[in-house]
Amino acid sequence: KAEALVRWQHPQRGLVSPVEFIPLAEASGLIVELGEWMFRESAQWARRWRDEYHPEFQVSINQSPLEFQREGQGYERWFEHLEKIGLEGAAMVVEITEGLLLDASTDVTDKLLQLRDAGVQVALDDFGTGYSSLSYLKKFDIDYLKIDRSFTRNLAPQSSDMALSEAIIVMAHKLGLRVVAEGVETAEQRDLLLAAGCDYGQGYLFARPMPAEEFDSMLRSQRTLA
Repeated sequence: KAEALVRWQHPQRGLVSPVEFIPLAEASGLIVELGEWMFRESAQWARRWRDEYHPEFQVSINQSPLEFQREGQGYERWFEHLEKIGLEGAAMVVEITEGLLLDASTDVTDKLLQLRDAGVQVALDDFGTGYSSLSYLKKFDIDYLKIDRSFTRNLAPQSSDMALSEAIIVMAHKLGLRVVAEGVETAEQRDLLLAAGCDYGQGYLFARPMPAEEFDSMLRSQRTLA
C-alpha cells in the first residue's frame, strides 16, 4: 500500500506544506480540481504498481471535507478514468475524516454507496480524535480505521495508549474492519501493534514521504533484494 500526499514546489518559496496551501485551495474552490488531478495521478501509479509489483497494490488518497461534500457532483469522472486505464476500483482507497460522518445527509450516504458499488474502499482517517458516535461505524460502509499517530507516538507496554490502541483494534475487527496504525517510527511500536493484531502500519519506520518516482525505485530495489 501507499498513501498519496501532495506538496507544492513553489518557484520562490521552495517546498510549501499542505498545511499552508490546502486551506487556500479550499477557500478558492481549487480543491476540487486539485483532488481530480491527484486521483488521476494516483490511479496511473496504482496501475503501474499493480502490473509490475503486486496485483493487489492499493493507493489511498485523502479527500477534503469540502471536496467530498460538494453538491451535485459524484464520482462519475473518477470511475470513467478507472475504466479508461483498465484499473479496478479496489486499487484505490479514499480517506475521509470522522467529522464527515456526523453529517448523516443523503448526499454523504449516496457518495459512500457510490464508492462501495465501484469497489473503491474507504478509510476513516485519524480515528479516535474526533467526535463521531461509534454507531456510525455500523451505519456506513467503511473498510479501514486509521489509528491516529497521537496514540502510537508514545506506545509502550501497559500504557493507556496501548490499551486504547488494543481496544480500537478489537472493536474494528468485531465490526469487520481492518486497522492501519499511523505514525509507526520504531520497531518496538511495530511489534506491539502486531502483537495486538493490527493489520497494517504506516510511518517513517517503513519509508518517509518521497516523490512517486523514488517510491517506484524503492519498490524495484526491494523486488531485486527479494
